[in-house]
Amino acid sequence: MKKSNNQYRLFIGLILGLFSMVSCNEETKFFGEPYTDGEPGIGITIDRTQVPVPASGEPGTEVFVKASGLMPYKDRLTFRINGEKAEIQEVTEEGIRVVVPTFASTGITSVSVDDKVVFGPEFDVEGKVRLDPTFVATGGVAMGSANGLAAQVLFTNDGKMLVVGEFTNYNNRGTVRPINRIASAFLDGGYDASFRSGTGANGFISSITQIGDKYFIGGSFSGYSQQKANISNLTMLNSNGTIDTMGIQTWRRPNQEDTTQYFSRFNGGFHGGGVGKVYNQQNKVLVTGAFRYYVSRQYDKANRLETRDTVIIDSIEMRQIARLNLDGTLDKTYRYDAGTKKSPTGANSSAVASLYHNEGALEGKLLLYGRFSRFDDQAAGRILRLNADGTVDGTFNAGKPAFDFDVYSVTYNKITQKYLVCGSFRTYNGTPVGNVVLLNEDGSLNDSFNAGAFTNGFPYYARQLENGRVLVLGDFQLYNNVVRNGFMFLDAAGNLEEGYNNIGTFNGMVTEVYETRSADNKPALLIIGSFNQFNGEPANSILRIVMD
Repeated sequence: MKKSNNQYRLFIGLILGLFSMVSCNEETKFFGEPYTDGEPGIGITIDRTQVPVPASGEPGTEVFVKASGLMPYKDRLTFRINGEKAEIQEVTEEGIRVVVPTFASTGITSVSVDDKVVFGPEFDVEGKVRLDPTFVATGGVAMGSANGLAAQVLFTNDGKMLVVGEFTNYNNRGTVRPINRIASAFLDGGYDASFRSGTGANGFISSITQIGDKYFIGGSFSGYSQQKANISNLTMLNSNGTIDTMGIQTWRRPNQEDTTQYFSRFNGGFHGGGVGKVYNQQNKVLVTGAFRYYVSRQYDKANRLETRDTVIIDSIEMRQIARLNLDGTLDKTYRYDAGTKKSPTGANSSAVASLYHNEGALEGKLLLYGRFSRFDDQAAGRILRLNADGTVDGTFNAGKPAFDFDVYSVTYNKITQKYLVCGSFRTYNGTPVGNVVLLNEDGSLNDSFNAGAFTNGFPYYARQLENGRVLVLGDFQLYNNVVRNGFMFLDAAGNLEEGYNNIGTFNGMVTEVYETRSADNKPALLIIGSFNQFNGEPANSILRIVMD
């Protein structure tokens, strides 16, 4: 399935645990350097500090790499740029001249003789994709000295954007005073200091939506700014970033006067798991996540005189999906059974992600996907859709088998009216498929797109852009035996797109991609997630690329 933030933490925890299990009493062992410049003894030498001539170029460019010792192997040499074989034009005592191959991407050059390899300098492949020089948030988001996680970007009604996630620093502006899990920025990525989030959230913010002049944030946190408690993974903010509060007279002790305390005006939240997504559904707050209970709090004085408690918490079993009114009360017209006084059973796995339709013929409908094989006590193959009233949408004919393994991400293209799905699955309703498939609005398989083979990893995020081109990101290394280090563009049929694959190594996960424009009005993609390398260079979980 798609790697959630908890799963990434679990994975890191397991790795650290394995390291901690190594006995301190075991004799220390020293190993040799794992990366060398190739097998010794063949007499080929390449100075990796000597850049190619030219140092960069498009596919088809002739490139000269200085090297010695090549002539004895003149007819046996193979030259590669980031793993892709290049046509050799000339071999001399001074070096080798090659042509940049069609599907080359930025990376290390190498020359090989049979199974012996000597690595050369890096070559920068130019193409139609590059970092946007007008995006100034080059510092990205950070959590202490490590990379942070940007979970979502909300483009606000006042022409700015709010970034939420797991971070304490945005674009190096939180070094002295931490910027905790929410930051306001201008569209060029510059930090907006007018947003008054105070100390921010004391835990992960996974999602944000705007309803009127209020923001609703969800995640895994119990406090926000001056409200250190009495928040259960969901709360409401004013437009300036402060939490919307109300004053309540609270009981102290017998024979003492009551005092006024302030609590969140939005009196609703969730327990038993975090909030994954929050949406504006016709001016109500639609919430999905791993939670099991809806909770609200009683602050009225009468109850406190009986119990001597400052706050009384009430709960209702509401699994994974719920809808709240704007004051935080539970909307019992949505997935609530008045007879059992709880929600239906929902999915048989907590690994449930969602995609909300906010416009068009599907407005109000909610697509669910992930690991589950049953939903509301009925068979469900890891994907289904709900109507605006919370009932299962029978017009989405994914079939009962649907996907045989986990679904990592689903995106929707409102122009083509298609879903793009990626995961570890191998079949869809019994039909063999690749790890990325295109579905029609009714859930049927669209065979106009046929993904190739992924090697040494999976795609974890895929989006069909408005122009039909497909962006795929993950931890894979090869696509149809062509080197693609976790980042690639495909055409509408699933083939590698020439000219758009010059980007080198990408390292990390992506949570979302937004189609936007650069400051000079070029088509651009804002990419967020938790990643530390893009095109072989350091990156901090948020960047923008432009496409010619």
